Amino acid sequence: MMRPGVKQYVVARPLYSEDSFAEDHEKIYRHHKTMLDHVKQYFTCDSKRAKNAALSLLPVISWMKIYRIKEWLLSDIVSGVSTGLVAVLQGLAYCLLASLPAWYGLFSAFFPVITYFFLGTSRHISVGPFPVLCLMIGSVVTRLVPDEGQPLNITAFEGLSIDERRVLVAYSVTFLTGIMQLAMGMLQVGFVVMYLSDTLVSGFTTAAAIHILVSQLKFVLGLQVPGISGPLSIIYTLEIIFNKITSTNVCDVVISLVIMGVVFIVKEINDRFKSKLPVPIPIEVIMTVIACGVSFAFDFKTRYGIDTVGHIPKGYESPVAPNIHILQETAVEAFPMAIVGFAVAFSVAKVYSVKHDYTIDGNQELIAFGVSNIFGASFKSFAASTSLSRSAVQESTGGKTQVAGLLSAIIVMIVTLAIGFLLEPLPKSVLGAVVIVNLKGMLMQFSEVPYLWRRDKPDCMVWLGTCFASIILGLDLGLAVGLGMELISVVIRAQFPRCSVLANIRGTDIYKDRKDYTDIYEPEGVKIFRIPSPIFFANIEFFRSKLVEAVGFNPLRVLRKRNKALRMIRKLLKKGDLQWTSKGFLNTSCGPIQESEDESNMEELDLPTDFKDLPVRIDWNAELPANIVVPSVDLHSLILDFAAVSFLDISALKGLKTALKELIRVEIDVYIVACDPYILEKLYHCCFFDDEVQPSMFFLTLHDAMLHILEKHPESTEKKSNYEKFLFLQFDMFSIYNGLKHVFLQSQGPCPETRF
Repeated sequence: MMRPGVKQYVVARPLYSEDSFAEDHEKIYRHHKTMLDHVKQYFTCDSKRAKNAALSLLPVISWMKIYRIKEWLLSDIVSGVSTGLVAVLQGLAYCLLASLPAWYGLFSAFFPVITYFFLGTSRHISVGPFPVLCLMIGSVVTRLVPDEGQPLNITAFEGLSIDERRVLVAYSVTFLTGIMQLAMGMLQVGFVVMYLSDTLVSGFTTAAAIHILVSQLKFVLGLQVPGISGPLSIIYTLEIIFNKITSTNVCDVVISLVIMGVVFIVKEINDRFKSKLPVPIPIEVIMTVIACGVSFAFDFKTRYGIDTVGHIPKGYESPVAPNIHILQETAVEAFPMAIVGFAVAFSVAKVYSVKHDYTIDGNQELIAFGVSNIFGASFKSFAASTSLSRSAVQESTGGKTQVAGLLSAIIVMIVTLAIGFLLEPLPKSVLGAVVIVNLKGMLMQFSEVPYLWRRDKPDCMVWLGTCFASIILGLDLGLAVGLGMELISVVIRAQFPRCSVLANIRGTDIYKDRKDYTDIYEPEGVKIFRIPSPIFFANIEFFRSKLVEAVGFNPLRVLRKRNKALRMIRKLLKKGDLQWTSKGFLNTSCGPIQESEDESNMEELDLPTDFKDLPVRIDWNAELPANIVVPSVDLHSLILDFAAVSFLDISALKGLKTALKELIRVEIDVYIVACDPYILEKLYHCCFFDDEVQPSMFFLTLHDAMLHILEKHPESTEKKSNYEKFLFLQFDMFSIYNGLKHVFLQSQGPCPETRF
């Protein structure tokens, strides 16, 4: 019963199969480009394409043309100064994660920003050190140049101090990371970041936050802990820290707790009142300045033995080349660094591009970061990405374009060239405390686990697997494990889709899962099977097994039983033990008839049943002569709903054709509905059709196929009244609610009119 006032529509049109629809409606022919056409187009050059290529390689030209000096310049200046101060502090702090002298972090906050200004497509991210990337560099550095023991046998290490060796490793692996990013950008494979789901990135960055937290404990506690890399490194590091816990420097602990408490509280105030504050309070910078002053005034380094930043050289060093031997040794670690650095930066850039309504280009971002890392590595910078907190400062303080980023680089340059000596008394425990406080956002991602478990358990398992593998095995192996789990998750979902048997919702042309509704209509002898997934080599057998389960019998087994029965009937007729009369087969044998166990010519049992030399066609659902038993089949029609099937591969085509032939040979009419036109075109090209499997089995919609079956098998309906209700209910409702507004579409054609 329909609710009064509900809008309806009534459509009168012919019943369409794919063939009949193609006859009535002419299709536009579209030329599909071949691979050769794409290659020719790629290498074709004209003035317009050259201009577009120049604009795409130098995005700065595009946004500088629309730069509003009066409206944007002041905001960019304020943002640039604020971001620059934060960049100086984070450059020093994050450099400790890379196991390098602190002042090298200033290089990473300067050189990559300059090149990204010209090549990057995001207007709001702040390029520079990223803690996760710094930690990954630190693991490579400590592997090749450990705190204890001999470094790797590399000729370039001769005559260098431990810090110089580590810097050599850091900028060499950064150079290789940049080469990989540039190569991926030139090859237009920026889409690879799509394989890093939000769930995987969340689990990975949470594990990285745990690693960062543990790595900063030695600065917060004032302990001498050697850098350890590789699987279980976090456990070994914690073991050393707990063994040395009695040697904790109380002054470092007090400084760290005070810094963390004040910074945390003020950051919360910034978040809560960000709409009322003109700019966020730069509490990290304020506390750093205070800590520097107090440390210098009271001589903390001499009096309490705390570790400080120490001497910061003025100026920049001349360009250098990477070491080839180190490039060979670090190739495996450089690739995940290239992916992670780009993935994080692209994710942050995408958030701000959506917020401020402009587009970013993934391939150009790869080129920008690749060139930035290559250029930075030439001046002993380490790999750069973007910091979430620093980008938030740049955007929230009013930054409109990368002019703010350029100004932040100028602030870093001023510190490096002129006033860096003021930061020399800064305790490293202050930097460690600042790093730990900034981990809040990444550590809070643990709260996603209950939500994921309730909503999507496979995604939750990917998160947990990535997180724990990255914690225990290290970030590089953990990322590989996460990608593997994500791939397995996708394969399982595609390989084992949730197939269902559909039924008609009474009085409509709507079909739903029969298990979900009560008021359904199922004609006798008809099954509707739906697979909500592409069909390919990995799930074709699953598809066939689920199809057998849905129809309730194995068609190949039934076919073989029927052919065995025909073979036996022929033998009995030949011997005279069985005769045909007007009343049917008559058994003339006196003794019991033994079933033949002849297994010769088994291939013949899989062929279609052949009645040509028999006096009558066998009714397999009736009682057979000579006590022959064949499984009965109550099904006469099967509809396969292909609406959700997006592609078929060659293995699937073979498996599908075999399944269709098995069903057709046991006298079941098979119909395939809502098939994608490109799949249908592929079936023609692959010579899918033959005398048994014909194009006429394809129908435009599920309802078209059902109406065709009911016209062909009217005995399938439960009752005559139900059949009429099924076909004409909508027409009757149209008469009852004549006062309502209806849309009536009349299709002309020779086919009989059908209303639903």
